[in-house]
Amino acid sequence: MLSVERFDISGRAMWIAVISGDRIDGITFSLDGRGYLEERITSLAGFLAKRGIKANLEVEKSPFTKLVHDVTVGKLDNEEAMKYLSFRGVTPFERKVYEILTKNVKRGSVITYGELAGLAGTSPRAIGGAMKRNPYPIVVPCHRVVSSEGMGFYTPKMEYKKFLLELEGVEKWTG
Repeated sequence: MLSVERFDISGRAMWIAVISGDRIDGITFSLDGRGYLEERITSLAGFLAKRGIKANLEVEKSPFTKLVHDVTVGKLDNEEAMKYLSFRGVTPFERKVYEILTKNVKRGSVITYGELAGLAGTSPRAIGGAMKRNPYPIVVPCHRVVSSEGMGFYTPKMEYKKFLLELEGVEKWTG
């Protein structure tokens, strides 16, 4: 099922979409309106399909959009929210990286690609790939992974990474 909801967060309209069954298969969001969210949903559904997950895009109300909102605004800890993720279609490597990130990098802090690579026993490039493929943005806080020389990259838009880091009070990396 697909659940979609609009929230006002820090003076901005944030659209959150969650594809789920009994657990969350994928999350996407937009700070650029419902139209852009539809593009992100199509992209997420395509990604999930490549991973063997047939996304049911029938719209239904779900508590999962509010759960993502609560993580976004700091009402719910990322690690606590992880129990709602299905991890279907995620490789064992990706799951390991997502769990290490979520357990070790709390709200208001960041980690470099290299530092996370050290914790995971891999390369910064492999970490970058895992972050780019993260089907659970916000809950698995890939926005908290930064370059040693700046913010690094972020899918879908750098503006979104900056917004999330500012919302969490991480000013050093957003100036």
